[in-house]
Order: sequence, then C-alpha cells, then structure tokens
Amino acid sequence: MLKRLSIKDFAVVSATELEFGRGLTVVSGETGAGKSLIVDALGFLSGLRADSGVVRHGAQRAELDAEFDLADSAAALKWLREQEFDDGQACQLRRTLRADGGSRAWINGRPATLSQLGALAALLVEIHGQHEHQALLSRGSQLALLDAFGRHEAELATVAGAARAWSSLLHERGRLNAAGDVSDRIDFLTHQHAELEREELEPEAIEELVAGHRRQAHATDLVGACDAALERLGGDADALPAVVQQLRGLLARMQAHEPRLAEVDSMLEGAAIQLDEAAVLLDRVRADLDIDPDRLQEQEHRLSRLHELSRKHRVPPEDLAAQRDALAAELETLVGSAKRLSGLEGEIDAAAAAWRTAAARLGKARAKAAAALGKATTALIAELGMGGGRFEIALEPTAADAPDAQGAERAEFLVTANAGQPPRPLRKVASGGELSRISLAIEVAALGMDAVQTMVFDEVDSGIGGGVAGIVGRKLRDLGSKRQVLCVTHLPQVAAQGHAHYRVSKAESAGMTQSSVRLLDDAGRQEELARMLGGIEVSREARAAARRLLREADEAPAG
Repeated sequence: MLKRLSIKDFAVVSATELEFGRGLTVVSGETGAGKSLIVDALGFLSGLRADSGVVRHGAQRAELDAEFDLADSAAALKWLREQEFDDGQACQLRRTLRADGGSRAWINGRPATLSQLGALAALLVEIHGQHEHQALLSRGSQLALLDAFGRHEAELATVAGAARAWSSLLHERGRLNAAGDVSDRIDFLTHQHAELEREELEPEAIEELVAGHRRQAHATDLVGACDAALERLGGDADALPAVVQQLRGLLARMQAHEPRLAEVDSMLEGAAIQLDEAAVLLDRVRADLDIDPDRLQEQEHRLSRLHELSRKHRVPPEDLAAQRDALAAELETLVGSAKRLSGLEGEIDAAAAAWRTAAARLGKARAKAAAALGKATTALIAELGMGGGRFEIALEPTAADAPDAQGAERAEFLVTANAGQPPRPLRKVASGGELSRISLAIEVAALGMDAVQTMVFDEVDSGIGGGVAGIVGRKLRDLGSKRQVLCVTHLPQVAAQGHAHYRVSKAESAGMTQSSVRLLDDAGRQEELARMLGGIEVSREARAAARRLLREADEAPAG
C-alpha cells in the first residue's frame, strides 16, 4: 500500500508531500492545474523513461519519492529478498530526473536500474488510463487476474509441480545424452581398467618390487661383499673380533695404573658384541642372496610394464592405483547412466502425461472462470455508460510438447465498446477514457483479486454524464474496500465517493505558474464539490447539492 508520495521540482510542482491511507482517495482540481501529475510521478517511479521537459523550469533536477507498506505484498517482499533490496516491511522508491535528460533510481536507498524499478513497481501499483502504464494490458497480468478470480491456486500448484518434474527428467536426459556414445566410453574404460587390474599397483607393492630388482641386479657384488666381510669377521687371529679381544687383554693389565682405561675396555666389550651380531646378520643376508637371472628378468619386465602404464595414463607409477580406482568409479557411473537412460523415456512419458492431465484440469477451470468474469464485466461495462459493450476472455492454447508452469493456454482480454463490433484485444482499445472504465469494470468484477495492492485510475470518468458518474464513483468505492484506490477525477459524483480528497490548484508566483496539492477536510470537500458542480461562481444550490452528494456517499451500503 502506498503511504507517502513526495514530489519536488516536477513539472509545475515546486514541492509537495502527500500521505495516503486505505480506501478510495480522489484528486480533483481545475483544468490545467496538474491533477495528473500525481499519476505521472508514480509512472516515473515505476520505471518509465522521461526527458528533461518534466523538470520544473529553473531547477536542476526533479525528485520523486514514494514509500510503500508491504505487509500485504508477499510477492514484492519476495522480489526484494531475491534482489537483496529488502529492508523489513517498508519499501522506498526514489528517482531523480535531471534537466540534462539523465536520471538515477534507488530502492530502499540502494542504487537500482530502471528495469529493476519497473519490475518492483509492477508488484506494487497498477496505473489505469494511459496505455503504457496499464498492467492489465500485459497478457501475463491478464492470466494472473483470471487465475486469482477463479481461485486456481491449487490447480496452478499442481501444474507447476508437474512441469518441474517433467523438466527435471528432460534435463537429466539431455545431460546423459551430452556425454556422447556411452557404450563406446564403457568399452574403452573396461579395457583400460582391465590393464591396470592385472598389475599389483599398490604403492607398497611397487616399492617392494623396486627394492627387489635393485637387490637382484647387484646380487653378484652383494655376495662378494658379504663373503669378504664374513671373512674379516671370522675366528682366525687376524679377524676383527680376535683383534678386539687382544686389545682388551693389553689394556686390562694397565688399568691399575690408569682407571679411565676401564671405560675404554667397556667400549671395546660393546664393540665385540656388535661385531658378533653383525656377523650373524651378515651371514643371514648372505644366505638370502641368490643370483637368479630368470627372477631378474621377470622383475625388469614388471617394472617396464609399470613405466609403460605410467606413460599411457600420464601419472607417476605410485599414482596408478588411484587411476585404476578412478576408472572403476567412472565405469560404474557410466554403466548406471546407460541403464538410467534406457529407463528414462518411460518416466518422461509418464511425467508429460501427468502435466497434461493437470493442465487440462486447470484449463477447464479457467474456461469456467473466463465465462463468469466475462459476463460480470460485460454487465458492469453497460452500467458504466457503454451500452452494447462486451467483454470476453479468449484462452489460446500453447504448445503442449514442453513443460510450462503456467499451463497449456494463455489469456487474452477482448473488448468492444459498441454493439455490432467484433471484440478486439484490450491493449488495442484506442480511447483512454474507455480503457479506464473497462479496466475499472474488470477490477470491480474481479473484486480486486490480483496481487497488486494499489490501483490508480486517471480520468476514469472522461466523457460520461452525471448518472453514470455516480455509478463509476460507487464502483470505485466498492473496489476501495478491497484495495487502495487513487482516482483523478473532474466529476463531483465520483469525488464525493472518496474516503479522502486532495485538491490540486495552480497560482502564479514570482512570474511562474506553480501547482499545489492540499488534503481537504469536510468543509473543504463540500466547497470543492460545490465548485465542481457550479463552476467558478459557487452558489447556495451548488453547496446544497454538494452536501447531498457527500451524505448519499456516506449512507450508501458497502459494495
């Protein structure tokens, strides 16, 4: 709901700030006073493009600012969250229009593009009267209004869910098909995996193989070294253990003269023990050594195979086991994908059938709602002074070969203002006044059931007489019981129905014409209605008629 509108240096308005509440707010004023400037300001805050002509003469820029309460605007709140403009339940739209033709826009104090401003404003306010402002001229809005009128929430949710399920399966099939010929890939991976599977590729096994090959390749030298070492560690007089024992005997005789030699003796004793243990281990190593040319050849063949596989898969030998496991995992996935792809067609057919069933149910409900809304709107069009006029809703089928969350048809609002003429699309109706009244009839017939909380009607009473004007006013008041309604009017019968009344006036100041906007109290409303009834000279009869109009509006039963 619109709470506040601030205008500065815009057209002939120097500065004004307006506050709005629920119900119907009317705006009146003399011809040329600038009654429609409020509508124009909301239009520019809705993202319309402007030129420097809208900036008040002598000013550098025009400033427009609107504040909305979003307590009843779930769609707008969701949009703000998704676009990261959210700031609680309030929403501020601000725009500056420079005299050089440039402009800037903000949403909740953050810079925004005109397209973002327009997308958000479309969820906040509908402006009826000018073709380029009309939300009802959009076929998407027309379908949304029809569904709101028919209360198709459950059917729409079912269709949207079925469309998502069908779309997900189609996406999955596309992704699997994009992988190419899966069977060829499976054959290739199977061959590569089998090659790796035949080898012992664990890092420990490779490390053992390399050590064994090195030992076998140097077996002759190792045997010779072990034999020579064992000979030096043998039991003859020249062997190292015998030499150590001789040294211990020699030093033992001198320990009485030098106590520190006892420590040397202890070291030599340890060395003798280490030499004995070394001899035992060396003997064991020698026993394990075996010069085996066949085994060496086998080890060289295995190492050559590992290096070949390493080059083939472009990984170090120690990573071949991981490569084998990766191939196995991909192979398992592809085999599963092949099976999945073969069974996917049936699921797609079933999902498509489920969507068509749900869409058909929604289409049937839409046809029923379209007939009811068309009949109700046609009756209201006649009440609003367009006798012979007719309103219809055409449901045009869309292609049913792809999932569509909106169903299997689109709506087109058709209207004719005169008997005997074929109905034409609402967006092609030429007369602004007729378009406003038709829009009013549609909104009243739908009881304001679309999601937008604020509706603006510009000169909705253009070209109609007093009797019809009273009906228009009552219909606007009825609509105001469901939505916030702003109406620019020049007819007292319409203005009397307002819950609040603003008067726009113009005056010359410092050689310039300026417009001002004032909220009228009860006495001011009576005087303004009298002016609208009687012209410049307000008579006693005009004031009495104004009082009667206000009394009748207050006493009329709610719509």
